[in-house]
Amino acid sequence: MTARQFTDTFMPLKEPLYRVAYYILESRQDAEDALQDLYVRLWNSRETLDVIVNPRAYCIMMMKNVCIDRIRMSKLSFASQELAGSVADDGDVLQSLMARERLERVMDSMNLLTDTEREVLRMHVMEDLSYDEISARTGISNLTQRVLLSRARKKMRNVK
Repeated sequence: MTARQFTDTFMPLKEPLYRVAYYILESRQDAEDALQDLYVRLWNSRETLDVIVNPRAYCIMMMKNVCIDRIRMSKLSFASQELAGSVADDGDVLQSLMARERLERVMDSMNLLTDTEREVLRMHVMEDLSYDEISARTGISNLTQRVLLSRARKKMRNVK
């Protein structure tokens, strides 16, 4: 796809895409950032965009995914900041240093998990949801949740 075709096809969608992002993120600045992220992703994959039958629907779906990614990252970063803040409140320097190292290892090991494993682990551990509650939110069966949690814990234990 040429730059001209890209501009003619995708740039007129700016306003509806911004409205979708604003509806999901509820922030003007975040919506603008998400829109910019979307256009960067589109531009980087412009060679494959010729096969898109309905560019508007495709872009709206991509915008929804970009917004969900941004929400997930903000929740993950908030959780790590909260943990880091609780570590900083501790008076003993050595304990604080060890806790920070543990926190870094946990965050590194979280990056090794698949999105599904990470999400189920987060809901089970951080939100203290039961298997039935997680199943209601995600549609993942209880048995599958147990398998995902087991794999996630195993991956996290194996990080050195």
